[in-house]
Amino acid sequence: MNEEPKSRNRSVWLILGGIGALSIFAICGLVVVAGYFLIATPSSRVESRDPTTLRAPVVQQLATPAPLTQPVVISEGVTDYETAVLVAIYEKVGPSVVNVDVLSFERNLPEQLLPPSAQIDPDTLIPQGQGSGFVWDTEGHIVTNAHVVDSADQVQITFPDGTVTIAEVIGIDRHSDLAVLKIDPTGYNLVPVLPGDLDQMKVGMRVAAIGNPFGFAGTLTSGIVSAIGRSIPGLASFSIPESIQTDTAINPGNSGGPLLNERGEVIGVNAQIRSDERANSGVGFAIPITIVERVIPVLIAEGRYEHSFIGISGNTFSPICAEGLGLDPGIRGAYVATVLPGTPAAKGGLRGGDVEIENDSIGICPTAAGGDLITAIEGSPVARFDDMLIYLARYTSPGDSITLTVLREGEMIEVDIILAPRPEAQP
Repeated sequence: MNEEPKSRNRSVWLILGGIGALSIFAICGLVVVAGYFLIATPSSRVESRDPTTLRAPVVQQLATPAPLTQPVVISEGVTDYETAVLVAIYEKVGPSVVNVDVLSFERNLPEQLLPPSAQIDPDTLIPQGQGSGFVWDTEGHIVTNAHVVDSADQVQITFPDGTVTIAEVIGIDRHSDLAVLKIDPTGYNLVPVLPGDLDQMKVGMRVAAIGNPFGFAGTLTSGIVSAIGRSIPGLASFSIPESIQTDTAINPGNSGGPLLNERGEVIGVNAQIRSDERANSGVGFAIPITIVERVIPVLIAEGRYEHSFIGISGNTFSPICAEGLGLDPGIRGAYVATVLPGTPAAKGGLRGGDVEIENDSIGICPTAAGGDLITAIEGSPVARFDDMLIYLARYTSPGDSITLTVLREGEMIEVDIILAPRPEAQP
């Protein structure tokens, strides 16, 4: 009779003991977990969470400079970081930058460009100008501007060590203002440049230029990126999109030289200045590396490059024009003012403005309503007209089919376009 209560008591103690042990283990586990989160580094916590919900501290972003490909070596007499960066850039890229001298036969020159001498042999070579260039590869290819060598009968290359050689112009693209020269690489220690990443560049970042302004070979200048995404005139009647504006001193003779980031990588080819005096005024422009990397390999392989062409003219839509065009002032896009006949746009069914309107904003608003408003290209939003030009230059080639999202008569539709090669001049 007494055995049953004892057995019951034993069971109760066993249950209570198990609960107590589980409680101790649970408390220990909580202490360990709490300790982990107290001592865990920010990076270990970041790895365990959805990265799309995280934002890096602003202070950390601002305090971290873009590193050089190789650590900056503080040379004797160099006492600050910025100086060390510029010295490192020049030592790294200086050997890659060359002087480009252009000569033309007397018979090919207009009379106003001839020297004031009585009799000149038509086969005499006459210096016509100079610019800069940089070594692209070890096979002897050198990149410069098309406008530097556009009318050259002979091109002379001078290396930083004073060595001189003759180059052949093997490819010119007037639309991007780029050209490729070729020398015999035998006996030369060619140091190719490294391309940079334009998408990593921000306004305010330091940049440097190396070139031959006014014939002063191997000149380094520095400044910042003043703006990205400018459109500048090409040698043909089309613009060069996504160009870089810089306050780095760019002067005649710098054309064709590299614009460099802090790593000493090429982010652009110096091409133009905005000045009434043909001298630096703090507004210089470089052709972006995004275009350089597409055009140069094709010029090397084929001697010419074909750009994509749609065949429209227009402008970025402004809310000022909303009432006249019958559009919502809050919408964004590229307004199609004119569709050129026989072009891919015409064949694809894009519509330009066809209803004349009066507007009070000369030079801002179109003169005709009824045109399509392009809001996206291949799903990529279009907020301004240049967004289309940038997309075409970066990602497309003639023969490609693209889809435009268009607002037409209050309805969003899709228009398919098959791109054609760009003509030499606007039709």
